[in-house]
Amino acid sequence: MNKNVKLNKINNIKSGTSFPLGAAVDADGCNFAVYAPGASAVILCLFNSDTEQTTHEQALPEKTGDVWHGFVDGIAAGQLYGYRVERAKGDLDEVTRDKLLIDPYAKKISRPIKWNRRQYDDDSQFMVPKCLVIDDAAYTQCEITRPKIAKHNRIVYEAHVKGLTKLHPDVPKAHQGKFLGAAHPSVINHIKALGVTTVQFMPLCSFMPEPFITDKGLTNYWGYNPVNFFAPEPRYGVSDALAELKEMVDSYHEAGIEVIVDVVFNHTAEAGFGGPILSYKGLCPYEAYLLEQTDAGEVFYSNHSGCGNTINTAQPFMMGLILDAMRHWVNVIGIDGFRFDLAVSLGREPQHFNSQSGLLRAISADPVLCDKVLLAEPWDIGPGGYQVGNFESPWLEVNDKYRDTVRAFWRGDDGQTPDFATRLMGSRDIFHKGHRHISTSVNNITYHDGFTLHDMVTYAERHNLDNLEDNRDGHGNNLSANYGVEGETKDSAILAVRERQKRNLFATLIFSQGTPHILGGDELSRTQNGNNNAYCQDNAISWLNWEMNKSKQDFLQFCQFVIRLRQSSTLLSELKLHDDSFTLSRNVKAINWFKPDGSDKASEDWNAHHNKAFGVEIKGYCDGNVKPEHWFLCVNASENDVRFHLPTSKRRGGWTLQLDTRYASLDDQPSICIQQVFLQASRSLTLFSFSELSR
Repeated sequence: MNKNVKLNKINNIKSGTSFPLGAAVDADGCNFAVYAPGASAVILCLFNSDTEQTTHEQALPEKTGDVWHGFVDGIAAGQLYGYRVERAKGDLDEVTRDKLLIDPYAKKISRPIKWNRRQYDDDSQFMVPKCLVIDDAAYTQCEITRPKIAKHNRIVYEAHVKGLTKLHPDVPKAHQGKFLGAAHPSVINHIKALGVTTVQFMPLCSFMPEPFITDKGLTNYWGYNPVNFFAPEPRYGVSDALAELKEMVDSYHEAGIEVIVDVVFNHTAEAGFGGPILSYKGLCPYEAYLLEQTDAGEVFYSNHSGCGNTINTAQPFMMGLILDAMRHWVNVIGIDGFRFDLAVSLGREPQHFNSQSGLLRAISADPVLCDKVLLAEPWDIGPGGYQVGNFESPWLEVNDKYRDTVRAFWRGDDGQTPDFATRLMGSRDIFHKGHRHISTSVNNITYHDGFTLHDMVTYAERHNLDNLEDNRDGHGNNLSANYGVEGETKDSAILAVRERQKRNLFATLIFSQGTPHILGGDELSRTQNGNNNAYCQDNAISWLNWEMNKSKQDFLQFCQFVIRLRQSSTLLSELKLHDDSFTLSRNVKAINWFKPDGSDKASEDWNAHHNKAFGVEIKGYCDGNVKPEHWFLCVNASENDVRFHLPTSKRRGGWTLQLDTRYASLDDQPSICIQQVFLQASRSLTLFSFSELSR
């Protein structure tokens, strides 16, 4: 606010109403309502749409409880606005009128928010984007047609809007890195051809890169630092981010693909004490954030997110805000569900986790939200922050135990076989039978925060110097290996082992019971050059490289084939066991575990320290006129070939090889049928189906 300029007052302002919160436009004008307990005045600021210069300022004329409101005649969609607040001195972070505040209920903002210390200290109006008044009806005219994906058929593909499209050769230059680029037919066709059902986009809400990283000349590429829970990120828009986001979602729906969005309801970009005042700190700091008190009486922000503050999700206004934001993303934008970053924060009441918290119960009971995909990252860094297995049905949960066990097993670590078998069968030691669906475990080998699949078999150590933190950031224990040389090499023997391990890991992921989660780009053999914390790398380190050589093409075809195998089978995607009362239907006649010599696996064998090879037989029931499925999966994580004796059957027939990861190309895999003995290659996985001979 330029203190030397006399601003016009808003003469045509009336008291308006306290509901709905935000800016609600009609034929006569616009109602503004904002939650600001403890404020002595809330000033509505209007701006020129071209220059963002302030044109009018006026205190909202009425207050109902803690909501300040006013109706301005003649305001139409497209008007830029924001708030300034007068509060008593001595607040948690002292708020003055030279801080422009973003409306927490703004549905669009005018531009990306970028940290600028000089502009912020002078008058943050020049740094802070403006809120836009929108006509909701303009974005809700078309009915949303959603794909119907059964939970056991769901395969999740995690993607970043910019990284997915920035280097794609078919995407027009102006659309690369944008919502419209992600909606391009070539991008969608690739995802469709891979066989996944669901794209999980990394955060799409407006965000601000942290001051400390901006000062280093880097940025927050991932977007896990929100400033608003409703407004889509303008960086991903060309002219109208909201309309283009809706177009993107519609395009995926037309292709039969679900869209879920990673949401960050655990903290905001305002950080802790001394952090920037952008929205909540100016309007409702004591209500928005969890607070603690020292023995000396000093109040400070709880930091269960590791980002300086923690949203108080148990506070009524913040609970309502989160629910309203979720409904907006479902009803207006059209998404099919959510992945909740640090989801334990959703259940803190206020400091300790409760699986029956008010917010979690409200989501489960809400008619708009209860049938949508709800996927929890079941931890944060606060007290009691690790809660894997403790959310209620129908929540899905990211399972880090699966990730670590599968990585360690295929790396060849001793003593992993019992846990590996448990993870293969849906981690029922965590997600118990009778209480959680077998698809509850969201299984991942790789995620955005960590190595890519290619790097996990290429690097034994992290290489994060590009992050300018002296290689101290990121995970230190990655359960990865380089198989002889750190980084890229031309050694054909090392390359062969690495490619085989990629096939082993990916096939295990797809054939495990649960919900498979694929890191976008793994199917393209994407590398981050050993960087396992590329959150600040908005460059080719993070963007998908669509150039393919034969090795990459072979692996892509392998991934497509393995997913088709899972999707063609009832048993490989959803086992319904006799001792699982979660459903009444059954499809499993027997599951038998074998040692390579063909004898049953006894309990002491599982605990043999050097045991790294076993087989599992899965027999299905006959379903009408359809022959029952009958599978045998062999794994051998040792460095030696193993002779496997396949299970015998009373039926006439043999075991048809469906998959053998020893082969670098599917074209090299033989078409064979075996009755008794099979030589299982070292570090390999094979899948057989039983074929009955006609009489």
